[in-house]
Amino acid sequence: MAEEKPELTALLKEVAETPKRDNSAYHAAMAEARQAFEKAEAVLGGPVRLKTKTKLKRNGDYVVKWTFKRDG
Repeated sequence: MAEEKPELTALLKEVAETPKRDNSAYHAAMAEARQAFEKAEAVLGGPVRLKTKTKLKRNGDYVVKWTFKRDG
């Protein structure tokens, strides 16, 4: 077996210990939020204000209620 260089060993160790995340749910939620703002502005006829209400369910899920109001 070939001997590894210390720098390569440190790099491989760092990569192996880096936490992995799947951000696809976050990106999908952000896209949905942008679409909701666009739709609210179109329906309400201009800029909108947003009020949110959040709740943590017993199973660990968050519920977020969005209320859009016409600004101005």
